[in-house]
Amino acid sequence: MCGLMFLGCGAGVIGSLFGLGGGIIFVPILTLVFGLAPAEAVAVSLIGIIAGSVGASTVYVDKGLSNVRLGLLLEITTATGAIIGALIATIMEDWMLLLLMALIVIYSAIRMIINPERIVEPSDDAEGMMVFEYPGDSGTVRYEVQNVKGGMALCTLAGMASSMTGIGGGAIKVPLMNIYMRIPIRAVSATSSYMIGITAFSGAITYLLAGQVLLDYAAFVAIGSFIGAFAGIAISRKISAKHLRKYFSIVLFFMAGMVLLQVGGVI
Repeated sequence: MCGLMFLGCGAGVIGSLFGLGGGIIFVPILTLVFGLAPAEAVAVSLIGIIAGSVGASTVYVDKGLSNVRLGLLLEITTATGAIIGALIATIMEDWMLLLLMALIVIYSAIRMIINPERIVEPSDDAEGMMVFEYPGDSGTVRYEVQNVKGGMALCTLAGMASSMTGIGGGAIKVPLMNIYMRIPIRAVSATSSYMIGITAFSGAITYLLAGQVLLDYAAFVAIGSFIGAFAGIAISRKISAKHLRKYFSIVLFFMAGMVLLQVGGVI
């Protein structure tokens, strides 16, 4: 069971660093290495994602990095998209869904590389629920969220992609919030980590009621993921925002490669 804890720890680090769910890591390894059925792997993966989200959010929310109000707002359309995506998935071939996801992830990675981070700092008299601040390394960072309605609409697509492929919508939501909605990457990663836990909890309840959660596997994965989340936070403090965006793009290319290998039947 040490292998399960190590797996959870690695996914927890990536999750807290970049705001990504660990599904792209959990599911292939649980099926190929540990021999779980796909549905069982997804169920255990969701438990691991929840544990990692709880661990990361404990710190991020306390420090004011997670934009909780925005996260809850975007979760409305993300959840709606997840329902729509589940319906679409029943009439589309698996390889088509995975190929579509890979193309979206590659596009997101390229945009993160070529588009510099642009933060809109609110004026002194600006107010409203879309004006936020968090403690940065060199003082308080204030920003104003842009394109809120468009961001909510695009989060619907992220929810659809998540439910259609089981990979998770973080690969879409993080670039969306950073590039389109002009939110600093550190706040984006923290907010996405918070959101992913809510989404995963909804799915995990379904699997739990269906009796598909292997509790012994889930327990060790959850412990590892929870510990890994704190390790990821410690690592993130030593990485600049510029490098964090670059490393995030590398992870996205890796995710796309894994998906394409699934399309080709290699894994």
